[in-house]
Amino acid sequence: MAYTTVNNGSLFMDAKLYTGNSSARTISGVGFQPDFTWLKVRDGATAHFLFDVLRGPLYRIQSNSSNTSVSAANTLTSWNSDGFALGTENDTNNNSYSYVSWNWKANGTGSANTAGSINSTVSASTTSGFSIVKYQGTGANATVGHGLGSVPKMILFKSLANSISWIVYSSELNVSSSNCLRLNGTNAAFTESAWNGTRPTTSVFSLGPHNEANNSSGETIAYCFADVQGFSKMGSYVGNENVNGTFVYTGFKPAFVMIKNTSTTTSWSILDNKRSVFNPADEYLKANTSDAVSDLGDVDILSNGLKMRTTNNHVNGPGNTYIYMAFAENPFVATSGSTAVPVTAR
Repeated sequence: MAYTTVNNGSLFMDAKLYTGNSSARTISGVGFQPDFTWLKVRDGATAHFLFDVLRGPLYRIQSNSSNTSVSAANTLTSWNSDGFALGTENDTNNNSYSYVSWNWKANGTGSANTAGSINSTVSASTTSGFSIVKYQGTGANATVGHGLGSVPKMILFKSLANSISWIVYSSELNVSSSNCLRLNGTNAAFTESAWNGTRPTTSVFSLGPHNEANNSSGETIAYCFADVQGFSKMGSYVGNENVNGTFVYTGFKPAFVMIKNTSTTTSWSILDNKRSVFNPADEYLKANTSDAVSDLGDVDILSNGLKMRTTNNHVNGPGNTYIYMAFAENPFVATSGSTAVPVTAR
């Protein structure tokens, strides 16, 4: 399939830093109206909080927990054309604490999708290859429409009504064996009955009889990501445990990257271009823990990808296989009319 080239990734995904003040306020400067916002304290041990338009403001789930989706007063109270509004809750707006927000644009409040055997509600951006999908599982083999018009390469699933773990689909794993990962855990890749041994198509993803992605007693949310030239890349690489480490080509300057070692037990490591302004980048947050920022080893963020500068097995262990999801600050080569315009390294 020919993908649309995105010349300005910040129109669809952007990280925004802010300092809490314990007063109701608006966080602006995101550059678009988010449909999915992920918040984390940088300098304290507080959970990750994820909000999306299909569940609505105030309703949070946690990437580091199996907790259900609950309404939390005075957290993220609304989205607006340039960011979001916060209440007085300490988890998201504690006075003098430093926060990061990661924001994605989908397509608003969503619409019905009947492409699969299970009907779904979908907010999808076919331009940026991102969709939010909400559906009621059946506990039996099924398909669910995702609305992307392209094949998702990574999907993050969370049961909303049940205190069970996240489960992650990656096209880089052995899909025929239904290999998967847990976002709220450190597990290496393992086998479950989650995908019915079937890869997603341009219209649906497949589910097996598995509670984490196909629970019959309550709704599930799925965040679906596809590759888009100049904007997003879901892939894999092999580490070499060397400070002159593996180079990962993305085709753009990453603004956000999340990495997971699939060979052994490690955390999900998140870097972004707002917390790590200069190379080497080393200000990690871990999606599966409430930990404050920590240093898991140096990485250079380049105009066309990532260069590992560490021996740490979170991102560059010897012979270990890693999956990653990355989103662009700038494409490696943008287009202006019919002219290719190179971007600059940092």
